[in-house]
Amino acid sequence: MTTSATPFTLAASAEMLFRSLPMIERVRRIAGLGFEVEIWDWTRHDIDALAKSGARFSSMTGYIGGTLADDAGAEELLATARRSIPVAKALDCPRLNLHGTGLDGRGLPVVPADRVTGAMWLKARDTLSRIADLGEEAGVTFVLENLNEAVDHPKTPFARAADTLALVAAVDRPSLKLNLDLYHAQIGEGNLIALCRAALPHIGEIQVADVPGRMEPGTGEIHYPAIARALAAMGYRGTIGLEAFASGDDVLALDRFRAAFTV
Repeated sequence: MTTSATPFTLAASAEMLFRSLPMIERVRRIAGLGFEVEIWDWTRHDIDALAKSGARFSSMTGYIGGTLADDAGAEELLATARRSIPVAKALDCPRLNLHGTGLDGRGLPVVPADRVTGAMWLKARDTLSRIADLGEEAGVTFVLENLNEAVDHPKTPFARAADTLALVAAVDRPSLKLNLDLYHAQIGEGNLIALCRAALPHIGEIQVADVPGRMEPGTGEIHYPAIARALAAMGYRGTIGLEAFASGDDVLALDRFRAAFTV
């Protein structure tokens, strides 16, 4: 008799689940249910308390401010990425997440872009090469996340998965990988299994939520069990992170997430 299991490491965002609880309690609840934990802006959290929580941390935001594609913004991004590394070390967190530009409290780009020029592409590649240097020196991995412009993050430069993949592939360093967010990719591009296959050599993590609504698998149009089977067949064995709101009960949302990625 065969038994089903997940070949992936499953993590969940403490920023989006158990939101009625203090952050430390969210982290403990998620960890207690058998998941690794993801956080966003580390400056808003008690890092000492999180480090003592007993949780395993999967990823955190790896910068405080800055952008990829202009000189001043790149220097700020590099400086705040450097400040983030000791925090990641304190939490034993292996991945530090990046975006094309800093995002404000509403998820809007601090430096919006109507279009991305060739000069911006070249500057972004240079900035990410320097970020990869930081990661290599510190023994951590920076991951560049794709976003969507249609619903959540309008005018964010380098938002599409095709853009983030192109940048990460151009740098081609083990200390810089792709955080492939399938919620954002479904809104912006679709064709998710083919996207995963094309991105596979550069993926550092995959994040998921259903569309529309950004809730757990099974609440929208994406058939995540099929994606899970395809990922397992193509040899992906990394982290799948639930970056989603619960449609109702938080524990049920995590159960549905686990079930979707059990193959």
